Amino acid sequence: MKIIMLGAPGAGKGTQAKRIAAKYDIPHISTGDIFRANIKEGTELGKKAKTYMDQGLLVPDELVVDLVADRIQKDDCKNGFVLDGFPRTIPQAESLDAALEKLEQKMDYAIDVDVPDENIVSRMSGRRACAGCGATYHIQFNPTKTEGICDACGDKLILRDDDKPETVQKRLDVYHDQTQPLIQYYEKAGILESVDGTMAMDDVFEAIVKILGA
Repeated sequence: MKIIMLGAPGAGKGTQAKRIAAKYDIPHISTGDIFRANIKEGTELGKKAKTYMDQGLLVPDELVVDLVADRIQKDDCKNGFVLDGFPRTIPQAESLDAALEKLEQKMDYAIDVDVPDENIVSRMSGRRACAGCGATYHIQFNPTKTEGICDACGDKLILRDDDKPETVQKRLDVYHDQTQPLIQYYEKAGILESVDGTMAMDDVFEAIVKILGA
């Protein structure tokens, strides 16, 4: 079962990807994890990726696809995998399809966790992080016992720049411009499934399991 998770930043696709991976006993694959593993192991692909990352540059699509293609050929992927955060653009999706074709494989599902922008902005701007231990909370969904104070270590909570409404909106604009076209791409390919991401986390997962088949 080969699955791609789609959805705007903050839609909760990462959480769902991890739960799918655990339920179906398949690896949860994110490009960040692949980069880190290859750099740590000192692979040729890892060294190439590191030269770009050290300069603060984006790793080129071609190299990202090579890294993903290499990862999905590992033994733990023989029953499938969940791709989280990749592909992000149509060219990446096309390159991934071409790489899979060479391996005589293809994706089975592209699951879009659909959440309106305004929900995401309020969701993310409600997040708070502990300045001391890094624990995360949410003023509405996961508040601390004492407002503004970390339950774990007693340090003060902060609103990270990443979670400020204007930053979130910028990230959403990039998503709509670059990543949302993938929804049509996978719809054309006949593998797109959409779930209502505004539901409770467990209900979203239940809806996904229904699509995938228990």
